[in-house]
Order: sequence, then C-alpha cells, then structure tokens
Amino acid sequence: MFKKFLAGMLALLAAASFAAVDINKATQADLDSIKGIGPSTSTKILDERKASPFKDWADFVQRVPGIGDKRAAKLSAEGLTVNGDAFKPTVKPAPEKKATAKKPAEKAPAPAVK
Repeated sequence: MFKKFLAGMLALLAAASFAAVDINKATQADLDSIKGIGPSTSTKILDERKASPFKDWADFVQRVPGIGDKRAAKLSAEGLTVNGDAFKPTVKPAPEKKATAKKPAEKAPAPAVK
C-alpha cells in the first residue's frame, strides 16, 4: 500500500515539474493548453518565433500583438515561461509632475466708500 502511495506521489511531482511550457520550445497544442492562449494567439506566437526565438519576456511582449504586461503576468501564472523564466514585471518610473507657477490671486476691488 505504501509503495503505491509513494509511486502516486512521485508521478504527481513529475507531472507538476513538466507543467511549465517554454514559449521557445512549445508546439501549438502546448500553447493552446495554457489558459488564456487560444488558436489565434498561439499562431501569432509561432509566426513570430519563426523569425527568431524570444530573448526574454520584454521581447515577447513587444513582438506579439495583443500581449501586454498584464496579460503576460496572467500567462506566466498559468505556466508559460520564456527561456525557463517566469514573467517579472518591469517597474516604470512615475511620470514627473511639472511644477506650475501659481499666479498671485487677483484682489477684489475695494468697496466704494460713501
């Protein structure tokens, strides 16, 4: 009984270790198995990959239409990797606010004295 349990646990661990799908090695079926990637997106990915493999997530986001940082993060959470790496969002600096010079408040005219 214990041997069957142990064998089952090893099988689960082996399956979990193969859950990640690398974008540079995946077939269309592998890509379609990722939640959030359908036939249209997998075709776009494969077409771009024919030109050259994806270097990193930034390269992937830039080259595949319809993929932005938000969607890339979701796909990574579902098991998609680029060269074995999960998505790490890039931190963009906040835009600088321009200092605006305030005009001095205009004074109301003084009330007329009677």
